[in-house]
Amino acid sequence: MMSADRGGSRGATAPSTPPGRRLRVAIVAPSLGILGGQAVQARRLLDGWAGDPEVEAWLVPINPAPPGALRHATRVKYARTAATQATYWPSLVRQLARADVVHVFSASYFSFLLAPVPAFLVARALGRPVVLNYRSGEAPDHLARSRIARGVARRCDRVVVPSSFLRDVFRAHGVAARVIPNTVDAALFAFRPRVPLQAHLLSTRNLEPMYNVACTLRVFQRVQDRYPDATLTVAGGGSQLLALRAQAEGLGLRHVRFTGPISHDDIWRAYADADVYLQTPDIDNMPSSVLEAFSSGNPVVSTDAGGVPAIVDNGVNGLLAPCNDDAALAAQVLRLIETPGLAAGIVRTALRSCERYRWAMVRSEWLALYRELSAVAAPSTARVRHA
Repeated sequence: MMSADRGGSRGATAPSTPPGRRLRVAIVAPSLGILGGQAVQARRLLDGWAGDPEVEAWLVPINPAPPGALRHATRVKYARTAATQATYWPSLVRQLARADVVHVFSASYFSFLLAPVPAFLVARALGRPVVLNYRSGEAPDHLARSRIARGVARRCDRVVVPSSFLRDVFRAHGVAARVIPNTVDAALFAFRPRVPLQAHLLSTRNLEPMYNVACTLRVFQRVQDRYPDATLTVAGGGSQLLALRAQAEGLGLRHVRFTGPISHDDIWRAYADADVYLQTPDIDNMPSSVLEAFSSGNPVVSTDAGGVPAIVDNGVNGLLAPCNDDAALAAQVLRLIETPGLAAGIVRTALRSCERYRWAMVRSEWLALYRELSAVAAPSTARVRHA
């Protein structure tokens, strides 16, 4: 049976905050010390709420820096996890106690156990309503395998996902999920027209197996066979860096630059310098990188992995091809370069589609959700605070 939104049965709908006081929202998420989509979206959410007259939001990092002697343990792999958890749990107790709503970002597998589960348990013990903001493209396998993940999702007050793809995955497991999309910073990722479009390609995905950057290199080889002066910038870090460098050398590729990780505040430069955004993941959800490319004026070529088709409409605001099919992906890149009218139309439509992902649009959806939860949680929260 589909789990319904659960807030309505918890009590009266009187406001939980006194008139004039902002709603207090604890956002449990990675800091930018863990460079990735979750950290970037958490940062954008916090930036959006900064100075807002209705919401006071703050970050509760899932990767806090351990104090004193525990800090030395972070140099050792498994000791690092223990030291972080020993710091994280007390931080949750302190920070969630003053919140009206707890907004928990979530990935999958082991990360789910280390970050969202503790936040859920502490929030429940304190009587605080919980939004599980699940973001992993690995959801189909994770939810199918993990009874804990399914159980936590069913017991959270709301589940929010950034794409219809994930909404449907949760629905298949009897959990209702609401779609509130990712946001893009249009001021940071400023639009620049590319006329004519050049064979300057960009990839900004982490160098991990699920993102299949090896396929990106094979695609680029085909493009460079047609355009010898083509360039590829690979921005990101990860476990496959050395293997990918060796692959590029083995393929005889020229003009390939591995930049390593680039900070959130500087990544816009990579989009500004490129002409075509290329990604070739095997598993994905709603990558922020695609929205950044849309906003910057880079036409997007991507595999049709996971939730990507929910934001990239093939032939309308981007081009898609099957996973790991470097020939089909290269053909799409070449279509863009060699068909100026197609590329221009795709770029215009992609820029218009960014309106859905502006903070002004997304803010109202988060605010409505926070108000719902604050209202229905009022009686139980008041009892906890009184006690």
